[in-house]
Amino acid sequence: MKIFGASGHGKVVNAIAINNDLVVDGFVDDNYEQDSYLGIPVNNVSKTDKIIIGIGNNAIRKILAYKYEHQWHNALLHKSASVSLQSQIGLGTVVMPHAVINEAYAIGNHCIINTAAVVEHDCIVKDFVHISPNVTLSGGVVIDEGTHVGAGSVVIPGIKIGKWCTIGAGTVVIRDIPDYAVVVGNPGRIIKYNKGD
Repeated sequence: MKIFGASGHGKVVNAIAINNDLVVDGFVDDNYEQDSYLGIPVNNVSKTDKIIIGIGNNAIRKILAYKYEHQWHNALLHKSASVSLQSQIGLGTVVMPHAVINEAYAIGNHCIINTAAVVEHDCIVKDFVHISPNVTLSGGVVIDEGTHVGAGSVVIPGIKIGKWCTIGAGTVVIRDIPDYAVVVGNPGRIIKYNKGD
């Protein structure tokens, strides 16, 4: 298995691979002067390599997902994470230590469910979403493609958050959020919009 991203997030993905007794035989990175990371070679991808993305940027994960679409590793879950057997977890998704996923309908492809995040019952988290450390998604929340929910945020039950939104750290989301919105505060308020794709 190879990991895209020879930096901080890639380091954590490597630790989760070790936690699962998997062998990482290479990192892939656009820093062409880097020949190793964590004592592991930084090299190119062959057509037979299984790949997992160790990059936190949602848009870059989407680009890589389509570029190497037939080579993705299954989801990578840290053994300390609590994941309901009824939850569907997509390809390339990484679930970090002590995360909790309770009876979610579905977690999409190439998502990050970060350290100690909680995804409660009946949630839908679509592709390329990043749920940051200590986020709580209450029951029945829907998070659309590419959205980043910042550390320590809370989303109350039944909320729908649009695609490619940014939810600032510590935000409390109490109403539905439209596509591309940037939301901060308690209660959360829209302060601007991201550019569309």
